[in-house]
Amino acid sequence: MTSVSGSLTVGIDIGTTATKAVAVDEDGHVVARSRVPHRLRMPEPDLIEHDAGQAWRRGPVQAMAELTSTVPEPVGVCITAMVPSLTPVDARGRPIGPGLLYGDARGRPDPATGGSDEGTSAMPDAVGFLKWAVQESPGAFGYWPAQAVASYALAGVPAIDTAMAMTLGNLRHGTDWDMAVLKDIGVDPGQLPSVFPMAGPSGTIRGTDAVLAPGTVDALCDQIVSGAEHTGDVLVICGATLIVWAVVDDWIEAPGLWTVPHMVPGKVLVGGPSNAGALFVDWARALLDGGFRRAPRPPRRSPRPSARAAGAAAPVQPGPLEAAAWGAPRAGDPGRVPVWLPYIRGERAPFHDTTLRSSIHGLDITHDAAALERAAYEASGFVVRAMLDRAGITARRIVASGGGTRVVPWMQALADATGLPVDVVAVHEGSALGAAFMARMAAGLETDINDAGRWAAVGCRVDPDPRWQEAATERYARFVALGPS
Repeated sequence: MTSVSGSLTVGIDIGTTATKAVAVDEDGHVVARSRVPHRLRMPEPDLIEHDAGQAWRRGPVQAMAELTSTVPEPVGVCITAMVPSLTPVDARGRPIGPGLLYGDARGRPDPATGGSDEGTSAMPDAVGFLKWAVQESPGAFGYWPAQAVASYALAGVPAIDTAMAMTLGNLRHGTDWDMAVLKDIGVDPGQLPSVFPMAGPSGTIRGTDAVLAPGTVDALCDQIVSGAEHTGDVLVICGATLIVWAVVDDWIEAPGLWTVPHMVPGKVLVGGPSNAGALFVDWARALLDGGFRRAPRPPRRSPRPSARAAGAAAPVQPGPLEAAAWGAPRAGDPGRVPVWLPYIRGERAPFHDTTLRSSIHGLDITHDAAALERAAYEASGFVVRAMLDRAGITARRIVASGGGTRVVPWMQALADATGLPVDVVAVHEGSALGAAFMARMAAGLETDINDAGRWAAVGCRVDPDPRWQEAATERYARFVALGPS
């Protein structure tokens, strides 16, 4: 049984395909975890949604219940989720429509009525989502993002924090709602979530004394516990969306990329979200497993990860489907891999083009499923490398977080495709872990968000394989030449 140091806090992360929750002690040790899967619905290439009642309301309640059945009552809870999202709710806070997610066409501004605020907003879909929800469910009690739905279910308050509010684009004007925009849409501020200071108290969990921190942004939570805080570090969150943040000293403006202040004073983050994450990788793997792959996967090996330093955390354990990959001989010819452009749903940063589509180049009858799978993993790595090249950033290492870090071949391809060592975090549920730290702040146990860095731990390091790195570099040149200009 894992020993518990000090008071526990809980972080709940509503992800694209599951809600993850962790109970964490004061030293950052995860003493209990829960995972509640939910369906991702994509009825058309440009539509992406949840059953918000299941994913945003019942899922977090179930995850919380599973944790508290095995550990002492926490002193604080924080909910984080992907952005953007929105659903209409009734007077009991129950969703009465689909939960719209990032990139859904229903959030796109109409060019005939003002175009897009892309480039001026981290959440250009916000206005479009709200307009659509009001049209579909006029007079709803509220129009809330995932964080607010879950917060209301657990504590009776639709709470989001100031960091989350900053992603709402033109719905906000400074620190307040933009009344002119709301009037144009036909929404009253009382129908929108309640905004509280980041990592401050916003209520208490029903039936307990646990303080609720307002709902926040998943990537921010991942960032504060990743350890990616030095110049040359590149945080790569391998979730359904691939999120890339390179740490630099000076403000860099790179076409199509976002530049934002780091939580660490004097540092800046450059990068953005890409669709070349698990939505693409898992889709590619499902295609292979569902039809193309006619025989068991050939043995594969990622080089045994080297310890980052004496006293580093024990190597992370891969998921059950990948467990054999750590020590097995590595198969395949490094030079016999096609080039896969990963744009199955268009692309976000740096192209911001929903019309882009995927294609495979150099594929011939001698390629097998392993070569295609490797091409999918490399495509994700090439996206990271292209962002760094676009911004002119010289990186020293990748810090990889998110559920995709359990997939050993993906981590190896990420190292080979970028030519950088990949430090895989010890706790895969990085967003939930960061949320647990924010819960400590809301409970008055912490005062500085940058102290979350003490929870950062590397589970293993994956170094580039020189043979595969050389071949991948050649493919990267073709990837760039074939991609959007």
